[in-house]
Formats: sequence, C-alpha cells, structure tokens
Amino acid sequence: MLYWLTGLSDGGDFFNLFRYITFRAGAAFFTALIFGFLFGRPLIDLLRRKQGKGQPIRDDGPQSHMAKVGTPTMGGLLILSALLFSTLLWARLDNGYIWIVLGVTYGFALIGFADDYAKVTKQNTKGVSSKIRMLLGLAIAAIAAILAAWLHPAELANQLAMPVFKNSLINLGIFFVPFSMIVIVGAANAVNLTDGLDGLAIMPVMIAAATLGTIAYIVGRVDFTNYLGVHFVPGTGEIFVFTAALIGGGLGFLWYNAPPAAVFMGDTGSLALGGALGAIAVCTKHEIVLAIVGGLFVVEALSVIIQVLYFKKTGKRVFLMAPIHHHFEKKGWAEPQIVIRFWIISLILALIGLATLKIR
Repeated sequence: MLYWLTGLSDGGDFFNLFRYITFRAGAAFFTALIFGFLFGRPLIDLLRRKQGKGQPIRDDGPQSHMAKVGTPTMGGLLILSALLFSTLLWARLDNGYIWIVLGVTYGFALIGFADDYAKVTKQNTKGVSSKIRMLLGLAIAAIAAILAAWLHPAELANQLAMPVFKNSLINLGIFFVPFSMIVIVGAANAVNLTDGLDGLAIMPVMIAAATLGTIAYIVGRVDFTNYLGVHFVPGTGEIFVFTAALIGGGLGFLWYNAPPAAVFMGDTGSLALGGALGAIAVCTKHEIVLAIVGGLFVVEALSVIIQVLYFKKTGKRVFLMAPIHHHFEKKGWAEPQIVIRFWIISLILALIGLATLKIR
C-alpha cells in the first residue's frame, strides 16, 4: 500500500525508496516482527482463556508430551496477522502474484482454523474430516494454479522448469494445474506433519521462505536471470516482500513457541505456511527446488506414508512412531536436540537449493 507514496517522489528524495523491493522487504520484516512482539502475549492470553484445556494431546504419543497439556493452540494466528498487516502495508497491491500467495495462505488458514476449532471444542485430536480438508485444499490450489498459469509469460505457461538443466522445459500442458495442486497441497500437509515439537516447524518454514523469497527476487529481475541462466518470470520479485514479512512474523511467533512453548502453531499456521511455500514455488517456476529446500518436510511426509503402507501390508512398523521426529523421541533423543538438528538439516538443504541457481 505504501508503494503508492512513490507518486510523491521526484526521483531523488525519501519517497523514492519505496520503489525498491529490498527496502520494502526490510520494512515488511521489521513491521511483522514488531507486530509479533506487541500482540503475541495478549493473543496467547486470549487463546488460553477461550480454549480452556488447550490443544488435546495424543494418547499414543511420547509420554513427555503429556507435560504440554493445557497449552493453547491456533498460535498461527499471530504469524498470519503480522504477515497480512505487513504485506498489505509494504507490498505492491497491483501485483497478481501477491494476491495468489495471499489467497492460498489464508484459504488454507481457514481450513486449519476450522480443524483446530473442532479439536479444541470437542477435545478430540481428530478435528475436521481429512477428506473435507483435502477437497477444500485442492480447490484452493486449483484456483491458484490457474491464475499462476495465466500470469506466467507465454513461453513459460504450463511448463515445468528444471534446476541445473536450465534450458530444459517440460510442457505439462493440461497437467500443469493438477501438478501444481499436488505441489501446494503436498507442501501444506508436509509442514502440518512436521509441526509436532516446540519450534520444529517454524524455523524450517522461515529458512525455506527466505530461500524461495530470494529466488523470487532473482527470477523477477532480467539482469540476474541473464547472468544465472534461469528463466525470467516478471513480477515475482514482489513475493520477496511477502516472504520477508513471513520471516518477521515467524520470529515473533518463535519467541513464544521456543521450548517450552507458550502456544502451539496449530493447523491454522502449519497448513497456511506450507500452502504459501507451495504457491511461491508454483509462481516462480521452482517447484522442483521446493522439494530440495523443503526436503525436511518431504522426509516427514514420506515417513508417515511409508509407516502407514508398510503397517497395512505387514502389520509391522518401520519407525517406532511417525512422523519421523517422534521416532527419534522414542529412541531417547531430547526434544531440543531433535529440533536444532532438524534446523541444521533445513539450512543445509536451503543452501543446496540456492546452489542450483548457479550450477550450469
């Protein structure tokens, strides 16, 4: 919104700063961070009063989790409020990609909120039917994919870009939308599965957002894309403002979610943030890179799929418990040990993802 102040600029004054994506991204980061610090505690107190017993804890989970009984959930509202306020304030609102990413983020947030609300009010871990959640998620993702394909340049529309092999494009044709739906819904649910320990999901989300935001900025500048040999997707640079706001809001949330957590993110936050990562990857034509950058989320999701399929076939378990972070808990790893090691893995994967831009 504040971008419109550039209309007051003669090209050499303070208002000219608002033309620069990097300036507005920095401002978005600090705005969201301050928002989180200011409203974090009041929101947590409100959630605790409204929810009473807080998020129900799985009976079959690690026994150490019983100490978390009474912790409120829906803490994702803090991130999402900071993110929305900061993005609307600092991003260009005439940019279609911003609205696609916002639409996916808050569409999935509504699904997650309904699920969290059902769990809290019924004091049951089941929440909303998984089929309903999946159908709604696919519908949101389909709309986003169609709009992204419409905004992409003609030479990139419905194409799948490959990392490293930068001149290669795979024409998905009518399958681009279903493929993008899988990317977005898969990312949302993978982050949701990862959100099982204090601070575990939010830091990898911020690392992935920082990486994808950097990629969005790069592919949105023709000078950078010419140098690196990647495909130019005009307009995506504005997503950098969104990801900066996400990181600021995420840090504000982590202040209260660090062990022992004062609030849980809940499906409200995890589905929304995962969906956002998937939408950014689709908009920037870096769906494959998302699988690298978000490799931790991929492993978490695969551990559940493998566990379920193997158990149905043999009656035995591959892991002591799925998702895989619970497996390590069962093996005796301390919760902070698992969280920090997973953060390190996420950072390494993010660097590998960025490296694909330079490899020819």
